[in-house]
Parts: sequence; structure tokens; C-alpha cells
Amino acid sequence: MFGWLGFGRKAKEETVDENNTPAEQAAIESETIDKKEVNEAGDVSVTEEVIAKAEVKVEDILPEPEPEPEPEPEPEPEPEPEPLTHKEIEPEPLTPAEIEPQSELLTPKEVVPEPITAKAVELEPESFTSEEVAAELPVSTEVELPVSEEVIATTEPLDESADEPEILETPEAVEVPAVIEEEKTEEKKEEKLGFFARLKKGLSKTRQNLGGGLFDLFRGKQIDDDLFEELETQLLLADIGIETTMKIIDSLTQSANRKQLKDAEALYELLKVELKKVIEKVDQPLVIPDSDGPFVMLMVGVNGVGKTTTIGKLAKQFQAEGKSVMLAAGDTFRAAAVEQLQVWGERNNIPVIAQHTGADSASVIFDAISAAKARKIDVIIADTAGRLQNKAHLMEELKKVVRVMKKLDVNAPHEVMLTLDAGTGQNALSQTKLFDEAVGLTGLTVTKLDGTAKGGVVFAIADKHNIPIRYLGVGEGIDDLRPFNGNDFIDALFVKE
Repeated sequence: MFGWLGFGRKAKEETVDENNTPAEQAAIESETIDKKEVNEAGDVSVTEEVIAKAEVKVEDILPEPEPEPEPEPEPEPEPEPEPLTHKEIEPEPLTPAEIEPQSELLTPKEVVPEPITAKAVELEPESFTSEEVAAELPVSTEVELPVSEEVIATTEPLDESADEPEILETPEAVEVPAVIEEEKTEEKKEEKLGFFARLKKGLSKTRQNLGGGLFDLFRGKQIDDDLFEELETQLLLADIGIETTMKIIDSLTQSANRKQLKDAEALYELLKVELKKVIEKVDQPLVIPDSDGPFVMLMVGVNGVGKTTTIGKLAKQFQAEGKSVMLAAGDTFRAAAVEQLQVWGERNNIPVIAQHTGADSASVIFDAISAAKARKIDVIIADTAGRLQNKAHLMEELKKVVRVMKKLDVNAPHEVMLTLDAGTGQNALSQTKLFDEAVGLTGLTVTKLDGTAKGGVVFAIADKHNIPIRYLGVGEGIDDLRPFNGNDFIDALFVKE
């Protein structure tokens, strides 16, 4: 094993040296020298390989101690900038510091008096000179100390401007609820307005041309032809009608010729009297007598005047008077007319007799009267389909309904009420005439006076047709349909605003 190191070769070389000649020995020595050099070279290479392997092993081993220096001193300086971040964050509470004095300003009771601020200002140099502030920065009370100091530092400029926001903000917080309460009380007052107030409000558009508008016309003027011409124009604009207007003007002219009028204001008062005379003869409210059978009301009119809505309001009023009511859905032509009447019945717990759409209107009303007699109902209100007064075949159908009703009660219908839309103007005169000829009207209801300036048509109807005006409608509410009163109507038109 140790032959390559040359330990066992010495004996052999000595035996060989004895047998060999000097020349051969020299050759052998040269060979041995060469071999030694080769062996030495091999030894060097072996050692280099060993060193290389050792280096490789060292390299393999070196990365293992590398994770050991993981707790390098680097994390130790990291906490050092953390207080720096805190120092940068310290101004952040400046925003809440600005907000807190604002909240204090909003509540003047919490405002600190001036002597306290003065003491705080005196403490400022001590707080700035002391080194304890830096030590107390990481404490949880960091926010309170800088906030209080900064607020104290800014007290002097804030005290001057603090007076202004106190004056501006505190009254707003007090006035807003007061205004809201006033609005609520006003709404309650409007809900509790009497019918005269609602009538006055509903006739506001008509009053612009009539009544209140005429007061400005007569003020400070002399009675002459020009004044009468202006008065005639105003009456026509109010839709009183030509015939009724000429009657009123002639009566006023005669009084002026007799020198019974001192000035234009006296003429204004006389105009009110003349209009009352026109309307007095139709001022007859509906009275339902006590009888064994039901009081039958037949509602007629053109399309869209508000018949079905008027029926619902009348039913509610009769029910409030202690009368039992039944409704007959005789309008079988218009879509959803039956459903509309049924809704009114459900609201007021009133029975409704109805059939399918397209059924015979006369048969529906016949069944309703029969049911009302069997149940001993006090009032039955029968609805009919809207129809134009110039459609002869539709008017004949209405006559048929009346004939069928008389089979059950000779006196039925006890009330034939025509519903008129005040917005139709002079066309209401034609409707009244033709419906009266067909079924014999006994009463009128004028609706939608609140939406038109043509309320003067009431005077034209009263002057031309001697048919009582039973009700006036000046709004959509149930209480906005009330029995007609001539004096209230005139007073609402001529009220001075």
C-alpha cells in the first residue's frame, strides 16, 4: 500500500544497484528521478483535488452559517425610524384637534373661559422646554398632550374668530326647528279649514275676473259708460253668459240713471245684490224625506265630469248622517268604472251591486233597487255611463233606465242629478237643457270649480234653467263637496284679499 510513497522500493533499488553497471545505474537513477517527479506531480494533483474538494465542502458548509447572521443588526435600527413615523404621525391628530374646538364652539356652554386660556398660554414655554414630552410621545396619551398644547397655542387667534361662528351657528340651530313647527301648524290649520275657507280658495281663479277683481275696477272711478263697458267685459270673461250679463248691466244702468248711486263703490255693492237675486232661486239643498222605501238617486252626465267620484263623496256624507246607503254600478260601458265604485264602497263599508262589463245598465239598477228594498236601505245611488247630450240613441237608453226603475217604484227616481264640469263653460247650458228634456232633472252638482276661472257659469245656469243646484265641488277631498249655499258663494267670490 505504501509502495507509491517509496518506502518498499529502497531495498529493491539497492539489489538492483549491485547487479547493474554504473551506466545502467545512472539510467535507472534518471528513471527513478522522473518517476519521483511524476509521483510528486501526482501528489500535487491529489493534494489539489483534496483542496478543491475541501473548498467545495467549505462552500457547501459556508451557506449554512449564513442564515445564522439573520438576526443582523438591521432590525435594530428599524425601530429607530418608528418613532420618526410617530413623530410624522403626530401632526395627524392636528385634524381632530381642529375638529374638537369646532364642536366646542357649536356648544357655547363648553367654551373655556378666557382666564383658563391665559394660564394655558403661560404653561406653553414649560412644556416646550421640558424634555419629558419626547419620552411621553409613545404613550397612549400622546394624542391628548400635543392636541391640548396645539389647541392652547391656537387659542389666541381662535378666540377672535370664535365669536363669529357662535353668532352664526347657534341661531340656525334654534330657528330651523321653529320654522318646521310653524310649517306643521300651518298644515294642520289648512286641514281644519271650514268649507267657506275651502270655497274661497277654490274660487280664487274665478275671483280674479269676478268679485275681488271687480273691486279694483270700481275703486276711485266715476260712474259712466266706460265703467259699464269694462264691467260688461269682466262679467263675460267670468263666463256668466251674454243674456245674464245684459240683465245685470241693464239693472245697474237703471239704478245709475235714477241717481241712486253715489260713486263706483256703491255700484260695486249693488252688483253683489243683483248676483244674489239671480242665484237665490236655485239655492235649494237636497232633503231626503223619511219613507218606507229607499230614496233612489240617478246620476247622469257626460263623460269625465266626475259622476263616480261624486257618488262616492255623497255616499260618505249620507252615511255620516246616519243613513244606510247602497251603490248601483250602472256604468257598464267604461273600463274600470265598476272597480272604481267598488273601491269607494270598500272604503266606506257600503254594499255595491254590480255585474260584468257590458251588461245591461237597466238590469243592474233594477237588481240594486230590489236588493235595497229587501235590506231596507235608506238611500240608493245609481251610476250611469257618461254620454254626450247630442247622441240621441244614448239618451234613449237613459230613458229606458228610468222606465225600468218605475216598475219597482212609481216615484223613482226620486232625484235625477246632473253632474256638470264648471270648466265646460257655456256648454253646461246645453247639457242641462238636453238632459232635462230626456229624463227631467231635479238637481245639479257643479264640480271642479277650483280648476277653472269660469265659475260664473253657475249664474248663467241659475238664470236660464230653474233647476236647483244641490252641491258644489271645489277640490278632490271628501269634504270639498258640500251643499250649495248662495250667500256663501257670493261672499267667497267678492271677498277682499
